[in-house]
Amino acid sequence: MPLSCSQLSVLYGRRKALNGFSLSMEPGEIRALIGPNGSGKSTALQALAGLIAPAEGRAEIEGVAAASMSRRAIAKKLAFLPQQPTAPDEMTIAQLVRQGRFPHVGLFRSYGRKDEEAIEWALESTGLTSLADRTLQELSGGERQRAWISAALAQEAGILLLDEPTSFLDIGYQVEVLDLVHRLSRERGVTIVMAIHDINQAIAVSDRISLLEKGELRFDGEPRALAESGLIEQTFRVKGRFVEVAPDKPPHFDVELTKLS
Repeated sequence: MPLSCSQLSVLYGRRKALNGFSLSMEPGEIRALIGPNGSGKSTALQALAGLIAPAEGRAEIEGVAAASMSRRAIAKKLAFLPQQPTAPDEMTIAQLVRQGRFPHVGLFRSYGRKDEEAIEWALESTGLTSLADRTLQELSGGERQRAWISAALAQEAGILLLDEPTSFLDIGYQVEVLDLVHRLSRERGVTIVMAIHDINQAIAVSDRISLLEKGELRFDGEPRALAESGLIEQTFRVKGRFVEVAPDKPPHFDVELTKLS
């Protein structure tokens, strides 16, 4: 089991940002975390990555407690892309993506052929090969997001955590990123957890969905079961319904524009 957690609780002061969150994943599985703003999605990702010490429970990476692992040891197995990563504006895309190899290279070993191939693949997979020499300050918001995703891919970790990976992207690049996520899962066996706002994107690409509200896990299961549960309307306080697009396609959530009080 590549990634799991049991009864994770995280405190911010006296507030429980995450309360008794549990998750168990199979290799190559895509898990979407959805929920309203402040529901605990980002906190859950950080706790899974070992970046936050839980008040209760534990996260495990390949059966080892994340809290007992060094940052470099975690980075060899897990890549985490936060919602708003930062780097110097004068850094080029190529330099940023090369940093993704640091867990494998370290301070004293030079980049070998395997490292260069991983960097080339990451740039090509995100459509950035021709832009590799551009600095981050020259990029649009969408291009910058793709550069960070490329750096995470260069890490070649078996687990990938993404916090809102389609933010700042136009619809074309959103589709490309989600297609890339799907290919990483199916072709390379990468286990992926992503926090995402778009319900229909979550249903379309994920194997399982975890629905969070106020730090509590409200649902954990397959997309179609979520569609049939009525929890989307209750949790997000909207009027809407799921529409069957085709027998072999996931249902599409059609929301009315009037939000419930």
